[in-house]
Amino acid sequence: MVQVMMQLPDQLAEQILPVRRWLPVILELGLARLKTPAAQTSAEIVEFLLGNPSPAEVMAYHASDRSQERLRRLFALNSAGLLGEAEQAELNELDRLEHIILMLKANVPQYPHS
Repeated sequence: MVQVMMQLPDQLAEQILPVRRWLPVILELGLARLKTPAAQTSAEIVEFLLGNPSPAEVMAYHASDRSQERLRRLFALNSAGLLGEAEQAELNELDRLEHIILMLKANVPQYPHS
């Protein structure tokens, strides 16, 4: 793992310090550059992490009902062979988000309990 050190304006540092344990995931989500309706799901995850959740809250986290319904619809379209190019991109992005959440949950024991 690489350690990164940087200088930040005081105001930004004050916002980041309380959620620093979630910063790698927040950065990964930001760098994913999601451009479809999956971006809303990404924003939901970032908002959740910015709330500085406890490890137990992270383990209990799941996507919103809206996101889950959208994923079910995309799977149904995919199964029927009716998935368009944009919808395929969205499905791929939702899959990546799911992977990020699974990896986050797999690493929760590494974080100190709050």
